[in-house]
Amino acid sequence: MGNCMGIRDVCDRPKNTNVRCRLPAVCFVWQLSMIILFGVFVRYNEESDTHWVDYRKGNNITSDIENDFYFRYPSFQDVHVMIFVGFGFLMTFLKRYSFGAMGFNFLIAAFGIQWALLMQGWFHSLDYTDGKIKIGVENLINADFCVAGCLIAYGAVLGKVSPVQLLVMTLFGITLFAVEEYIILNVLHAKDAGGSMVIHTFGAYYGLSISWVLYRPSLDKSNHLNGSVYHSDVFAMIGTLFLWMFWPSFNSAIADHGDGQHRAAINTYLALASTVLTTVAISSLFEKTGKLDMVHIQNSTLAGGVAVGTAAEFMLSPYGSLIVGFFCGIISTMGYNHFSPFLEEKLKIQDTCGVHNLHAMPGVIGGIVGAISAAAATNTVYGDLGLENTFDFTGPFAKRVPTIQGGFQAAGLCVALCFGIGGGIFVGLVLKLPIWGDPADENCFDDEIYWEVPEDEESVPPFVAYNNHMIPNKHADIVLCKLNIWTLLRIPVVFGQ
Repeated sequence: MGNCMGIRDVCDRPKNTNVRCRLPAVCFVWQLSMIILFGVFVRYNEESDTHWVDYRKGNNITSDIENDFYFRYPSFQDVHVMIFVGFGFLMTFLKRYSFGAMGFNFLIAAFGIQWALLMQGWFHSLDYTDGKIKIGVENLINADFCVAGCLIAYGAVLGKVSPVQLLVMTLFGITLFAVEEYIILNVLHAKDAGGSMVIHTFGAYYGLSISWVLYRPSLDKSNHLNGSVYHSDVFAMIGTLFLWMFWPSFNSAIADHGDGQHRAAINTYLALASTVLTTVAISSLFEKTGKLDMVHIQNSTLAGGVAVGTAAEFMLSPYGSLIVGFFCGIISTMGYNHFSPFLEEKLKIQDTCGVHNLHAMPGVIGGIVGAISAAAATNTVYGDLGLENTFDFTGPFAKRVPTIQGGFQAAGLCVALCFGIGGGIFVGLVLKLPIWGDPADENCFDDEIYWEVPEDEESVPPFVAYNNHMIPNKHADIVLCKLNIWTLLRIPVVFGQ
């Protein structure tokens, strides 16, 4: 009993948000660890090494244009912009947390891509002849995908955790992601080009589970900051537009060269377009006066890109993509209207960015659409070679048929859910320890806790905002004199006749 009281006393102590020692220590130690681990394990692959000329000659490659860099780098650029600009700006909607939204997004991504290259490298790119991880441009794309899962999770705890907690959350998140990705893509041999399961479902439920463990019953003390202002919503809309425009690249970046990549871009393009119209329709429909809610436009308009991810390179057909986008716009927008309050009031999940509506539900829908599309694939639609190429029915999977593939697709969705929820609960318990410098309930959603924030400009009193062209010269000295008096005394001056 005494031990329990001791633990409670520690947890109930006033929050100490001074991270002067903790944050630099974590950053320095982890970055030095990355340098050492990269020095030991990471090398260039055959397409980025100086021996490319020998490789090209030995494999009868006639031109440098066949180097994977020229196929993948444009997509990598788009995905990179989504990670650092799109996700960052999307989370700037809070009125006093723009520094945290952009700055911590930057921090998570910069550390995450390094750890992801190692973790994914050990699972996917390890050369067993020399024990080295061989990386090229496709590894950079996959590292960005891995980081995307952690940034989705960040959205669920936005404004409520410290930068040290975010780094710990990213360390565990990248590790869990690499394991579940390997199980889904390699062991189960499921297809998930756009990451509906691997990225969005995992990332969303990982963040939601952490938020559930870190539930703050007195978060209403910060309610005055848990909202937007006009300019913060405009900045968040910039993030939406970057994500919306580049999402076809995100879903097609690592698809097969040729028809698979081409089809993935088309399917995503159409699903996103359809989602916008249904989002606007539902947003207007559920308001008494028909006004639009900017929260819906910023988030639900992206749900189609999430949901079409798994089936992006399948023969979903153009009208099928529109159907997926149509229903996701409805479901996501209604989630913000009805399900978000239920999550907080009944399930005790405080989801700052509404990742359940943008990533979790659409991610699950995407996994289901992928399973159905795979199970329904036929030789008539795909052709024999098309089936083999699309689903990689080669090697140990040569005898797999579409109906069986559909079952493994569904199993992949279950794996993503288990890793997201189970991993999130475990990491949430770690983050609950009172050693990370997290903010008090009354200081959430405020940049001033962890950032040097410039003072707001003083508002100019109404009576000094005048048009000097309207003032006769003979009164100029009188006006200037009265202005100087106000400046010195900082009290209102009432002008006489």
